[in-house]
Amino acid sequence: MPPPARRAQGRVDYPAAALEKRQLLDKAYERFRSNGWRRSEYERFCALNALWLDDYALFLVLKKQFGGAVWSSWPLEFRDRDETSLGDAMSLYAADIERTRFFQFLFFRQWASLKEYCGGKGVRLIGDIPIYVGYDSADVWTRSRLFKLGPDGKPAFVAGVPPDYFSETGQLWGNPVYDWDALKASGYRWWIDRFAHNLGLFDFVRVDHFRGFVGYWEVSAGEKTAVRGRWVKAPADDFFGTLRARFPAFPLIAEDLGIITPDVKEVMARLGIPGMRVLLFAFGEDNPAHPYLPRNYVENCVAYTGTHDNNTARGWFEKEALPEERTRLSRYLGRKIAAETVHLDLVRLVMESAAGAAVIPMQDLLGLGEEARMNRPAVPHGNWEWRLLKSQIAPPVADALAGMTEGCGRAPGSRSDHFEKNGPTGP
Repeated sequence: MPPPARRAQGRVDYPAAALEKRQLLDKAYERFRSNGWRRSEYERFCALNALWLDDYALFLVLKKQFGGAVWSSWPLEFRDRDETSLGDAMSLYAADIERTRFFQFLFFRQWASLKEYCGGKGVRLIGDIPIYVGYDSADVWTRSRLFKLGPDGKPAFVAGVPPDYFSETGQLWGNPVYDWDALKASGYRWWIDRFAHNLGLFDFVRVDHFRGFVGYWEVSAGEKTAVRGRWVKAPADDFFGTLRARFPAFPLIAEDLGIITPDVKEVMARLGIPGMRVLLFAFGEDNPAHPYLPRNYVENCVAYTGTHDNNTARGWFEKEALPEERTRLSRYLGRKIAAETVHLDLVRLVMESAAGAAVIPMQDLLGLGEEARMNRPAVPHGNWEWRLLKSQIAPPVADALAGMTEGCGRAPGSRSDHFEKNGPTGP
């Protein structure tokens, strides 16, 4: 882990953490090899997860052997997955492959322990499924037919979103887009397996960029921005109908932010999937019917003060909110707002709303400013480094949260415990 002085600043030093954790993992693996610690449990994990684990381990080992090169530039027999060559590699690098599997075993074992602990405390976990996967990944290498790639294995088209609130040139994510005809022909097997895996890890799953399952922004590979893209229709009803048949409980939450067209809303309504409401977006226009104003929330939605892509509540108020936005917020609350307490005002608005679930980032609960922002979309560096310190979870903070939770009717068993009673798609 980073040295104490670095940790005290509330920022994660990823290179330092990776170095030290890798040393600890290597030591754990050597002990596992020498004394067979939980060998039968490890082998059971490998058997249950063979669908993804074997390809993932081989991918990482080959990537290391080829100097970290992107898989499409590997020797052709490995790029194109020649079975004989892959079999030879599995034998030649057996120890390294086992090491990788063992690391995954440790992680998922620890995660299962955490989930069990949370469940015992009445805490339910929301996970996140990104709509896309990275190009240089085991998923694309092993299932290239499911993506729009060229004969050389490189992307023909990549994903992104058109110009929006976050960026004037859109966001060029660069992930390969799906070949939905190929996915449909396969019965969406890859997606079914992906959902099954994630639903085993979490109680609910937030589906990122939900609108991309209805229509997605496709940009030709080689473009420098996302401006020159096009909308392409996806088979949403068939896809989600297949998923619903496989997962009747359907504990999904849709990330439905950005440009949301009527067809996306119709799909969500038909399936009963709750969407998101972000309070920081509510005051950008003088519109009493704005869907993100708390008085317009419906029960089957999840309300946030802001998400990981937003500034903190205080950071927004101090650095981003225009004078007219501050005026609208004050008018909505019926009093003047101060930067020192705006986070509490916004948290209470979300908690008092009709939304079936309220999500409050710790930065907003603590009233932190822009320095604690988690992510800046379209900015490649310096993100996801904010770290919650134990000292920040002080009794006054916990007491304030408990009081607001109970006072707003969001304690377990209350009327607002909507998802606990019904799941995301309940009445």
